[in-house]
Amino acid sequence: MGEVETLEGAAVARIGAAEDLAALEALRVEYLGKQGSISGLLKTLGSMSPEERETEGPKIHALREKVQAALTARKDVLESAALDARLAAETLDLSLPAPDAPKGSVHPVSQVMDELAEIFADMGFAVATGPEIEDDWYNFTALNMPESHPARAMHDTFYFPDTAPQGGRMLLRTHTSPVQVRTMKAGGAPVRIIAPGRVYRSDSDATHTPMFHQVEGLVIDKGIHLGHLKWTLETFLKAFFERDDIVLRLRPSYFPFTEPSVEVDVGFAIENGPDGKGRRVLGGSGDEPGHGWMELLGSGMVNRKVIEMSGLDPDQWQGFAFGVGVDRLAMLKYGMDDLRAFFDGDVRWLKHYGFSAFDQPTLSAGVGARA
Repeated sequence: MGEVETLEGAAVARIGAAEDLAALEALRVEYLGKQGSISGLLKTLGSMSPEERETEGPKIHALREKVQAALTARKDVLESAALDARLAAETLDLSLPAPDAPKGSVHPVSQVMDELAEIFADMGFAVATGPEIEDDWYNFTALNMPESHPARAMHDTFYFPDTAPQGGRMLLRTHTSPVQVRTMKAGGAPVRIIAPGRVYRSDSDATHTPMFHQVEGLVIDKGIHLGHLKWTLETFLKAFFERDDIVLRLRPSYFPFTEPSVEVDVGFAIENGPDGKGRRVLGGSGDEPGHGWMELLGSGMVNRKVIEMSGLDPDQWQGFAFGVGVDRLAMLKYGMDDLRAFFDGDVRWLKHYGFSAFDQPTLSAGVGARA
């Protein structure tokens, strides 16, 4: 018998006798590794004459395939035996008592984020995200706030010393509006998105924190007007607060990235909460006795300059945008009075205001159903 036949017989026999996966791996390295005996035979093909290569080549390649097949077959046998042994050793005592109910809760901000996504998804909006560390071109300039624009003073911005790719500065985004610009530049129009996420401003009191959450919406299409904006906001707020008597009032305002710009007020009434204290509850006209108007969000028609800087033709495409604080929505809907408690990590607060992990918001069951 030649060298190839002898090596084949010895290899197959040793592989078949391997007792565990570690021994099998050692044999694989011995035969098929870089310095293995079969690998050595393959290297000799280069020094053979064409006639020798034609005769010996098929034998060596067949040897390699047989050894590889033997390794695979033995590995399957050993893994199957190991699994059988593990299944035989492990037991499950079905008589043990059921575990305690899951502990922990979903933070109100996370719950409201899910509610917003559910409502807007039903209205045909996609969820878009972007970086929280932005450059000032996306955060300000592309939104019609150049370097000298006074509107930049409206934002107490956290700047980094790094230089941005556009030549400006890097910063922690002050709103999620840069996501709107990035979405238009990346995908063109039409666009129908919401952009929820964390934003940062240097401010801290009972109703402001250095980090908070916003959701902004953007619709870009042909023939869009202010009536579409009002309908969208009315439909959203009725679904979110689960009341059909939500009444909106639009007031002229100013935002550099929308023209015209409007502040949106919502009618509210004072009702006694579970603790006996009066609190604002949205619903009804603010002009009725015992009612009032609450400023809730800002919105408007997207400025032509913003559409143009996003790579679109403002003569062809129009749209509206709006923004509202997610934390503020949670406070209004679930009766919280101090924004700072959202970030204190107080377990008692989380137990009281938190949601069950199984309480997934759905339009059919009511997006705000508490478990």
